[in-house]
Amino acid sequence: MRLLRSARVLGDRLVVVLSNDAHNHKPNAVPAAKRKKWIEALGIADRVVIGDARGFAGAVRRENPDIMVLGYDQKLPDPETEQAVKEMGVRVIVMPWFPGKEDHSSSSCG
Repeated sequence: MRLLRSARVLGDRLVVVLSNDAHNHKPNAVPAAKRKKWIEALGIADRVVIGDARGFAGAVRRENPDIMVLGYDQKLPDPETEQAVKEMGVRVIVMPWFPGKEDHSSSSCG
């Protein structure tokens, strides 16, 4: 929630784009529709959308952001998204890790 609040102050609107189930291959992954409801319930974002199944670049082009905020362990997912961000002049900000209950010092990024 700290990441969302920090992202919120960077612009006039906060649109959260969640990874599409087609790209979320983590074991025991929570379905996108359920994650969307959880984020909406927080009341921080102006809008919560699920990314395109074909790739993240479609969502970037559709939402046309001035700023894209990524979590400390995130990166642009593919060359197509990198190209879209570059062409559109989107400023990408990678937020720092926010300490919490878990110690992430030994976590691998990626």
